[in-house]
Amino acid sequence: MINPEDLKAFGFSAFKVVAIVLGAGVAVRFGGAAIDGAFVAEQAKAGLQENRRIQTLKALVRSILMYAVYFIAGLMVLDTFGVPTGSLIASAGLASLAIGFGAQNLVRDVITGFFIVFEDQFTVGDYITTAGVTGVVEELGLRTTRIREWTGQLHIVPNGEINKVTNFNRGHMLAVVTINVPYEADLDRAMEVLRRACENAHQELPAVVAVPVVQGVVELGDAGVVVRVIAQTLAGEQWGVERELRKRLKVALESEGLHVAYPRHVVVHGLVTGD
Repeated sequence: MINPEDLKAFGFSAFKVVAIVLGAGVAVRFGGAAIDGAFVAEQAKAGLQENRRIQTLKALVRSILMYAVYFIAGLMVLDTFGVPTGSLIASAGLASLAIGFGAQNLVRDVITGFFIVFEDQFTVGDYITTAGVTGVVEELGLRTTRIREWTGQLHIVPNGEINKVTNFNRGHMLAVVTINVPYEADLDRAMEVLRRACENAHQELPAVVAVPVVQGVVELGDAGVVVRVIAQTLAGEQWGVERELRKRLKVALESEGLHVAYPRHVVVHGLVTGD
């Protein structure tokens, strides 16, 4: 038969486990809210780039809090069931030798995550290329980084695999546009039209930080003379500026009776000669 005292003890232990788990969840939730509140003042006076860095730090601190709380809760649950957690912790040194090789990647991921944050290599919201993935950083955690491609795929990359980063959100970027001008067109007039269109683009597009420069002829192509235009833009805006510039330059040329060159084929019919 079941001893009532044992049943009572088991019920009490089960209640303690539930209370510990619920308490851990509450601690993580309120701790996360406290972390958010601690950064409110800094976010209010920070710029866009600094705000992104604060968001990254918040996510990292929340990860540390979550791991710490659940680790302590796990020890408390073991203690509830009579597992000697003191000796368990004391023997962790010997256990670490046994699992050291298996934990190398985990340790590398965590250490790399700290260096990424404190060296400010990238932050949440940055558009980067790393570990063969290009996209927007959605989350930088203690062990992994989540990157979403522009087509929607979400990549979860272990921090230890991040050894080279290309960041498209640091400093001004460069939009580069080439446009074909027909060989028979007045090239000087066409370039003057392009310059006026560039000045208008600078005045009307907030993402363009300086008047785009018409560099001149960079190639004699099959369809026409290739003219290059470059523009300094805000970080992450270069692709949108390129698309808008192509449209504006084409419209500007056509409004002056000039047209963008396109490939054409000239067919020469053979002549028939008499004897």
